[in-house]
Amino acid sequence: MAQELTVMMLTWEFPPRIIGGISPHVYHLSRSLAKNDVKVYVVTCDFPGAPQHEVVDGVEVFRIDSYKNPAPNFATWVYLMNMNMQKEAAALVNRLGGKVDIFHVHDWLVSNAGIGLKHVFRKPLLATIHSTEVGRRNGIHSDYERMIHETEAWLTYEAWKVICCSNYMVSHVQWAFGLPKDKLVMVPNGVNAQEYVKNADLSLFRRRFALPEEKIVLFVGRLVYEKGIHVLINAVPKVSEKVNAKFVVVGNGYMKEPLSNLVKGMGLAHKVIFTGFVDDETLRNLQRCADVCVVPSLFEPFGIVALEAMAAKSPIVVSDTGGLSEIVEHDVTGVKVYPNNPDSLAWGITKVLLDENYANRLKSNAYKKVQENYNWNKISLQTKSVYEAVLNEYSKSFWA
Repeated sequence: MAQELTVMMLTWEFPPRIIGGISPHVYHLSRSLAKNDVKVYVVTCDFPGAPQHEVVDGVEVFRIDSYKNPAPNFATWVYLMNMNMQKEAAALVNRLGGKVDIFHVHDWLVSNAGIGLKHVFRKPLLATIHSTEVGRRNGIHSDYERMIHETEAWLTYEAWKVICCSNYMVSHVQWAFGLPKDKLVMVPNGVNAQEYVKNADLSLFRRRFALPEEKIVLFVGRLVYEKGIHVLINAVPKVSEKVNAKFVVVGNGYMKEPLSNLVKGMGLAHKVIFTGFVDDETLRNLQRCADVCVVPSLFEPFGIVALEAMAAKSPIVVSDTGGLSEIVEHDVTGVKVYPNNPDSLAWGITKVLLDENYANRLKSNAYKKVQENYNWNKISLQTKSVYEAVLNEYSKSFWA
């Protein structure tokens, strides 16, 4: 029997610490890898109430001291957190007798720790790039953004392979950092459709957010410019002219207050609810009872919320950009609209809300696609094959 492959994953977020899409990605990927005979250690930041060490479905999770002393800025905190992470992860590898085959880091925030561990133990480093600073900011405009961009570039240089979640991100990362094509691998993101299986009447739950005669238009995401929430808010009056709809906005971010004021100025405050952050069960129930889910991003490496809506059997309207363009086939699994265009977005939303047969067809096709292409078991097997290919190359190198 072949020796079990051992991977140490580094991430700054892991449940119950959830900041963005990295947390659910690492959670589902690590658990699925464990089911496919990969021993996974996850090293992540501590979180109030979460244990320092626990086993989650075969995955050993270690939460390290992420530096409690006041730091003058986020960049300094990240640097100090990485020092602690590298020190504690190295101690863990030594306790394991050095039996770690690969270090796998997720995004720039844990770059320094991952690169340090690679050189200390002379083991291959893999990086999953979930997003880039140049993509998020549409260019580099400050020293702070340049620091992040150069950290990302250093990570992709040091990594044996760079995993991206869409073909769009493969080409974007290759362009952003000047990487050779054979260094990049596309492994998509995934969703657990079982979490959305309906087993309860949601009519009472639905009434917390909308009247029975109102259609629910759902947005889920950070309230920041690149997620296009301003595009949706500007589409609200255009949709409201044709459909009696309630717009439910889930998430937090710096645009929440100005957009809330904009809605009040439009005289549509009774039609838009800003819920802030909600728990997983509330989010899934909202996705299940939404009449349409909207992903109006300007920059989107993948678009996990689109997959979640598809798994929840909710029709989707998305910007024709980035990873969303690959996930959604127009008029088959969803509706694509022009990015940063409130008129186009309003057209897509009303098209779904005014034609029930059309919406049902989109839902059915999308759900089938999610089950076939974006299940975590399939994704973990693809990731495992990347690990095995890297270890094969590594075994023939002078590093081994």
